[in-house]
Amino acid sequence: MNKVIPATASNGSLDLTHRKAPFARMTRRLLIYVGSIFFIFGPLSSLILWSVAEKWFWPSPFPSSWGFKYWTQVFEGKMLTSLGLSFVIAIVVTLLCLVLTVPLSYLIARNRLPLKHFILLLFLLPQAFPQLPVFTNAMVFLYRFDLVGTLTGLTLIHLVGAIVFSVWTLVSVFQSVAESMEEASYMLGGGKVYTFFHVVLPMAAPGIIAGSLLVFLYSLDEFTGSLLIGAPFHITMPVFMYNAANGYEMQVASVTSVLLMIPGIVLLFFLQRFMRSEYLAAFGRV
Repeated sequence: MNKVIPATASNGSLDLTHRKAPFARMTRRLLIYVGSIFFIFGPLSSLILWSVAEKWFWPSPFPSSWGFKYWTQVFEGKMLTSLGLSFVIAIVVTLLCLVLTVPLSYLIARNRLPLKHFILLLFLLPQAFPQLPVFTNAMVFLYRFDLVGTLTGLTLIHLVGAIVFSVWTLVSVFQSVAESMEEASYMLGGGKVYTFFHVVLPMAAPGIIAGSLLVFLYSLDEFTGSLLIGAPFHITMPVFMYNAANGYEMQVASVTSVLLMIPGIVLLFFLQRFMRSEYLAAFGRV
């Protein structure tokens, strides 16, 4: 004998299923968000804990003594010299990159240079290989001119990688500027120099600022070249952090790492304001 299931019972089970589905989706999303946050900020939280830990012994999960002893120690030592040196070199490298790569990137973007793709490939080569052999060969070259251990050599080694970021970013920026605006300026009597400085540059300014921030951050965090060319005469912040970690001074290394993160976080917020979607889309046309 077949049993007849009431319609109200079947409707109730369907309603329960529909209620469970959004809850399951919300649970999955929550787990993904929590996992992503832990994956990103887990190591950072350990870094921050180490920076304020005065005593931390195994197997305790947390420091037994807290304080800012090592922050004071870092600021009273040679760290401020390294911090100032890193910022000065990053600013100089950024300005040099702008002077060198803005006109070059504009010419490449407008297809006014022969062997355009070969030139772009040439600028990409330093990043296509492991950094250690590239900088080692550069060190041998700079040593012939007595530039190893000098500020000039340190600046030049930073330019090796910084120019790559600058050229590839600015080429896409200038490609996003409509050529019709330049043609309109020519039709109204504007010369090439006038059009470049009064039409092209103002329209490309947000992208140029974004590229400059990327170059600045790259130079600020550059380690391998700074270690090979600058040390031990000129110690930048990343090298200072490496020396502290290599000497098992975890608190000093952690404080230095936190100080290095702060400019990056602040500048990345500014970068979001200046980076436009058309700049990213132009990378595919380079």
